[in-house]
Amino acid sequence: MTVYERTIHALHEQLKAGSLKASELIEAVLARCDAVEPLVRAYISLTPDLAREQAAAADAAFARGDIRSPLQGIPLALKDNLCTQGIVTTCGSHMLESFVPPYQATVVQRLQEAGAVFVGKANMDEFAMGASTENSYFTPTRNPWGNLEYVPGGSSGGSAAAVAAGMCIASLGSDTGGSIRLPAAMTGVVGLKPTYGRVSRFGLVAFASSLDQIGPLTKDVRDAAILLQAIAGHDPCDSTSGDVPVPDYSQGLERGVRGLKLGVPREYFVEGMDPEVEASVRAGIETLQSLGAELVDISLPHTRYAVATYYVLATAEASSNLARYDGVRYGLRAASDGDLLSMYKQTRAEGFGPEVKRRIMLGTYALSSGYYDAYYKKAQQVRTLLRQDFQQAFAECNALLSPVSPTSAFRLGERLDDPLQMYLADVFTAPVSLAGLPGMSVPCGFTQQDSLPIGLQIIAPPFQEDIVLRVGAAFEAETDFHTRKPTLP
Repeated sequence: MTVYERTIHALHEQLKAGSLKASELIEAVLARCDAVEPLVRAYISLTPDLAREQAAAADAAFARGDIRSPLQGIPLALKDNLCTQGIVTTCGSHMLESFVPPYQATVVQRLQEAGAVFVGKANMDEFAMGASTENSYFTPTRNPWGNLEYVPGGSSGGSAAAVAAGMCIASLGSDTGGSIRLPAAMTGVVGLKPTYGRVSRFGLVAFASSLDQIGPLTKDVRDAAILLQAIAGHDPCDSTSGDVPVPDYSQGLERGVRGLKLGVPREYFVEGMDPEVEASVRAGIETLQSLGAELVDISLPHTRYAVATYYVLATAEASSNLARYDGVRYGLRAASDGDLLSMYKQTRAEGFGPEVKRRIMLGTYALSSGYYDAYYKKAQQVRTLLRQDFQQAFAECNALLSPVSPTSAFRLGERLDDPLQMYLADVFTAPVSLAGLPGMSVPCGFTQQDSLPIGLQIIAPPFQEDIVLRVGAAFEAETDFHTRKPTLP
């Protein structure tokens, strides 16, 4: 196994023992980026000078016995909607193509304090709006699996593809309606969306503020626990940050699932699902049952309304959040010979891509006079019903098991002209986001024809990421899906 294919916890042991230097590790990762980034296009920008500087600092710290965390000296990618002081942060958009934040996101600051090494800013759907990473202003990202003909999922497709292709050891993404879990499932890595409020959103460029959450994409479950440990916890800079104790997530990973009740929602196995996806997920559920878990048949009756509810609420919040991009305060300012209003219009026409414009218009309509009660208010009421469905389910079980997506990765360009089909990729992930719950994708199989990864979703009650990780670790210990690597040309 090459050094860039190893996990955080394995590399930490080598770095601690002195058998590997952080400077050697980052050079291996940067060489890998040179080799495969032109094919995959996982990054918007690379930061090799900063990475080498941080690796040298990590080596010096190890030499003097100053070991801060398991992330010390570990090369990480950051989704390009996380503000990085002094480093351009584009959100995959022409609107912010030249924006350099004057401050650091809380999660970036915490990783920096842990001694992590930043490889670069990962590609994404513009303003995190998409399920394929084809909506990036700069370039689509390609899935390392499937001969580069498939999407990596979105919107954190660059973060996921970079991990899968060995262009970083782990990464951070953001998840609004499935944007960590979906690309994790489609690229064969582990992706964890924490509980809303578990991780600070300060410095995350907002898409939908009541839904957005930052989380890890990693090579295995233990790495997800390590990365979550570093970024979780209350932040006074974020009013929605939960002031809830953070457990040691690495403890209990080996407890297994014996004695746990795991619910299987019948509404998550629907007509029209890819048969290979259903077969792999059901086989994964049976694996957990064989390890001693008790399966419970569960109903989440309002699931059918989740996608519609999500695309009313998320677009309404996007309409409000993206009003700030007007060509006056920061970001793109289009040339205009007309008045101020003409400049506003021209800036937004040039600065936003088609999908972002579509969602702004949908959200503005839902919030407009005469339609607010019919759409936005009704969607909030349905959101409450969805949350109550989960509360009732968790009265009967410790966690839920489901597919991440109804299909494996689809071909590049296949759904660009069919937004509704693209939106339906979120059918099993959006309900979890609407309820603010933790959810994780772990690899559970591959399609036969193109060897495309398939993900199993594990869902738990609020602030019980330890249960999600425990179930994922038990499944992972019994299977080898997470150890398989794509063969790049």
